[in-house]
Amino acid sequence: MNIPPLGAVTKDSEFDWYVSEPMPVPVLGGQLCRMVVQGYDQDPKKEDFHVAIANFLSIDSSVLKAAETHIFDYYEETKEACDEELVEIESPNDVWRHIDLTDEAFVSRRAYGDQGIYISLDCHCDWEEEHGLQIVFKNGQQVNKVGQFDGHLTNSDAYADKTLENVVYRKF
Repeated sequence: MNIPPLGAVTKDSEFDWYVSEPMPVPVLGGQLCRMVVQGYDQDPKKEDFHVAIANFLSIDSSVLKAAETHIFDYYEETKEACDEELVEIESPNDVWRHIDLTDEAFVSRRAYGDQGIYISLDCHCDWEEEHGLQIVFKNGQQVNKVGQFDGHLTNSDAYADKTLENVVYRKF
């Protein structure tokens, strides 16, 4: 099977999704990453997947840089809520030294709201080893959600609250 612009992909029969070969991803600093495409066979608008994947593969690290203040907010709230000593991060631009970007990007259609295509990264971070860091890209173009990994593609979906539709990080 070929999925534009990924080319040949392999079907994972256990999960019924498609997996690409590792490829350099500019937004991840050129790191090799496999694209995992979920729900593709059943989707009537496959072109939406193609567009989102092409977008994601064309953006650069400035898109992640634009989200670093939200990621820093997540760090600060985790630090405030935690009883144990956490790594010390001085400023938003220092967060990247404490994040291990993933080598898999999950591509799926949102079940609610705009029902668009979103690309989700489940990353490891030094300040939240159990829940990690989820970074989600709306239509593969911009970061629309960061926080602990919860599997949701938007904060609106995570909290069943339409007012959070455009909130990148929900502060508590």
